[in-house]
Amino acid sequence: MLTPRVRPAQSQRWMLYILPGQITNQGLNIVIPLYVIALGGGIGEVAILVSIQNAAVATGSLFWGRVIDRLHAKRPILLISFLAVLICSLGMYFTNSIAALYAIVPIIGFFIVGRNPVTQLLVMESIQKNLWSWLFARTSVISTLGMLAAMAIGFVDSLYLDLKPYFLICAVSSGTAMALSLTVGEGKAHIERSGIAHSIHGLRYAIGHHHFVFPRIPELHDFKHIMAIFRGRVSNEIGIFYMAIFFFNLGSNMYSTAWSPFLITHRFSNSGVFLNYMVQMTAMLLIYFAAPRIISRLGEDRATLASFAPRILAVLIPAAAAPFLFGSLGAELAVASSCLLVIGFSIFSTSSSVIFFKSIPQGFEGKYLGVNSAVTGIGVFTGALVTGELTKAFGYQAMFLLSASVLSVSVALFGLYFRYRLSHRAA
Repeated sequence: MLTPRVRPAQSQRWMLYILPGQITNQGLNIVIPLYVIALGGGIGEVAILVSIQNAAVATGSLFWGRVIDRLHAKRPILLISFLAVLICSLGMYFTNSIAALYAIVPIIGFFIVGRNPVTQLLVMESIQKNLWSWLFARTSVISTLGMLAAMAIGFVDSLYLDLKPYFLICAVSSGTAMALSLTVGEGKAHIERSGIAHSIHGLRYAIGHHHFVFPRIPELHDFKHIMAIFRGRVSNEIGIFYMAIFFFNLGSNMYSTAWSPFLITHRFSNSGVFLNYMVQMTAMLLIYFAAPRIISRLGEDRATLASFAPRILAVLIPAAAAPFLFGSLGAELAVASSCLLVIGFSIFSTSSSVIFFKSIPQGFEGKYLGVNSAVTGIGVFTGALVTGELTKAFGYQAMFLLSASVLSVSVALFGLYFRYRLSHRAA
C-alpha cells in the first residue's frame, strides 16, 4: 500500500505524544483496579471507582471539547492534561488509602481526556480531507501499540515488583508525553471539532477510541426518538439504534469492570492479568487490519450482527467455565475470552459507526453524535454500578450471564433497527 506524501512537520511530528500518552492511559486503567484489590478492596470498590471515573471522563469530554472549540489552544491543553495525570500518578504512588483513590481517580478521568479532542483536531488540520482516513488509521495503530506497550511494561514490572512502582512508570510516561507535546504547533487553521461528525473517517475513529464525543451538548428535545419508544411507538428508527447502543455498552462494561477482579479471585497474579491484557491488545492490533475486509464481504448490517457472536461467547466463557479457570487451562480460557471480546468489538465499532453515519440527516451530525455519546455514557456508568452490586449479591457467574443476556437484547434491537430501516426505504 502506498503511503500518501505529507509534510512531516505538520502531519507526523505532533504524533509523538500519542504513544507515551496511551501507555499512561491504558496502564492506569488496568493498574488502578488491581491496586484497589491489593489494598483490601473488592469488586464493590472497583465498580464505584470505575463509575466515578467514567462520569469524570464524560464531564471532561464536554469541558475540553468546548475549550478547544473556543480557544483553539492545543498545546496548553495537552500540557495541562499530561501534567495533571503525572501529579495524580505520583499521588497514587504515595497513598495506601482506597478513600484517597476516590478523590484522585475522578481527577485523572477529567484531565486524561483533554488530549482526545486535540488529537482529532490535529488530524483534521494537518492533512487534506481525502487523507483523513489514512492519518486517523495511523493514530489508531500508534494508540494500540501504546496499549500493548503498557501491558508489556506492567507484566515485567509486576513480575519482579509490587504494583506501586508502576504508578511511577505512568508518571514518567505522562511526563514524556508532556515534553513531546511541546512539538505541537498552534497553527493558523481553525477547524471546529464538530467536523468529525461530518466525516465517516473521523466518526469511525471517535466511536472506536472514545466513549464520549460531544460536538454539541445534547438537549432534552434531542432524545425525542428514544422517549417515543417508551410511549409505545417509533417516531424514527434511530431511537432503536440508540437503545441498541445503550444495551451494548451496558453489557460490555459489566464484563470489562469485573474482568480484572475476577481473574484475581481465580488466583491469577498481577503479572498474569497484565499478560492476559497484552495478548488481548495483540489480538486487537491484528484484527484491526482484517475488520474492514470482513465488513466489506458481509456488509455493514450483517457484520454488525455477526460481531455479537464472538462478544457474547467471550462473556459466556467465564460464566460457564469459572470452575476451570485455574492453572494453564484457566490461562488459555481467559485468553480466549478476552481475545474474542476485542475481535467482536473491532468489527462492531467500525461497522456500527458507518451505519450511524449513514443514518444522520444532513445538518444534524453534531446533535446525533451528542445523543449517541450521552446514551453510551449512561450505559457505561450504569454497567459499572450494576456489576459491583450484582456480583456482591449473586457472584461472578450470575453477573456474566446477565451481561450476555444484555448483549443479546442489544443484538435483537439491532435486528429490529435494520428491519425498520429496510421497511422505511421500501416505503
